[in-house]
Amino acid sequence: MFIHDGSITAKMESRFSATHSINEGLNLHGRHEELNLHSIHKELNLQETVLLPEVGKPPPKSRRRKHYPCEVEFLNSVDGLAEPKNYMNFTWFSLDYVKQEGETSDTGLFEPRFGGHQTLEEREKSFYARNQTVHCGFVKGSPGYSSTGFDLDEKDKAYMSKCKIAVSSCIFGSSDFLRRPTSRLISQYAKDNVCFVMFLDEQTLSKISSEGSSPDEEGHVGLWKVVVVKNLPYEDMRRTGKVPKFLSHRLFPNSRYSIWLDSKMRLNADPILIIEYFLWRRNAEFAISNHYDRHCVWDEVIQNKRLNKYNHTAIDEQFYFYQSDGLTKFDPSNPNNPLPSYVPEGSFIVRAHTPMSNLFSCLWFNEVDRFTSRDQLSFAYTYLKFRRMNPERPLQLNMFKDCERRALVKLFRHRTIPSPP
Repeated sequence: MFIHDGSITAKMESRFSATHSINEGLNLHGRHEELNLHSIHKELNLQETVLLPEVGKPPPKSRRRKHYPCEVEFLNSVDGLAEPKNYMNFTWFSLDYVKQEGETSDTGLFEPRFGGHQTLEEREKSFYARNQTVHCGFVKGSPGYSSTGFDLDEKDKAYMSKCKIAVSSCIFGSSDFLRRPTSRLISQYAKDNVCFVMFLDEQTLSKISSEGSSPDEEGHVGLWKVVVVKNLPYEDMRRTGKVPKFLSHRLFPNSRYSIWLDSKMRLNADPILIIEYFLWRRNAEFAISNHYDRHCVWDEVIQNKRLNKYNHTAIDEQFYFYQSDGLTKFDPSNPNNPLPSYVPEGSFIVRAHTPMSNLFSCLWFNEVDRFTSRDQLSFAYTYLKFRRMNPERPLQLNMFKDCERRALVKLFRHRTIPSPP
């Protein structure tokens, strides 16, 4: 990290604007403090961070561990299945979203951003589960400014506004083949009542069409309803993919449930049975699996650097920031850990669109917008801070086993691996 007078001079991919300046002050532990990275370095035990000799090293050439699916005790059928009467008895509050931002100075340097220009003070306040208006993507500039991105056709918006249950995925930059859900394993009830939406950019649509997967007259390829996204909000395709991944409650505003799966997977299970098993049966409002190998963010940081998944300086800044705000190592011997792992396998997410679930999704997205697009680095910090700031109103999160995730899908490799920014 390049440090001068307590501020970061290295240019990050996250493109901090003036309102994102570290020196605005972060309201940690109930008071405004100037975030001084010199003091952070003194306070942190830097021996716990990644050592230079480890950075950029390829992983050892030992044989990769094999991981297998395990049994998931689904119901035999969706017949007669209904949402439990008391299921939605979660924390309720009014949650609205910042829709537009104007110029905040007379410098003429204002540039509208899809994620907006959330200050550190606004960021801190957004973690409280209470009636509020938060940044959550889709922020427009004042009249006269161009769109900030993720533009959809009005007909597609109308279609998605009618969805009550949504299964979604995305492919941007032709990074994957289009993989259709296995129709024979999905009930007719789900086919009639669930929206299966695949978000594509125009480049990917052209690519898959040339490979024989052209949408029909109603815009479908198999069960997938193809929705074309124009004017992508980020140059980083991974970051753009976080929009449908985290913001399903914004894209499907009237949906009660949503399921996200990465484009490297083919769905091999019925969405209704998935919701019953991972949410209703566990009285959870958000479900995600643990990582198959790693459980500590420290290990995830090392792996991201070894494989050059992202700019190392940007990873360091994010990691130091999180440590300064209370992120600690995962202790597998501690029976009181709030989660079985601090690193998720984020390719499959099941959620109810409750206020707590929606707010958590916004908070996680905002971290990806502000820092790196590697969402496994920000998950534990976001969840633990959210939990710490709302001790009487916990998010009901079900972190299930990775082997259960593998039982629901067939895994493939990505077509290409995007170069790190």
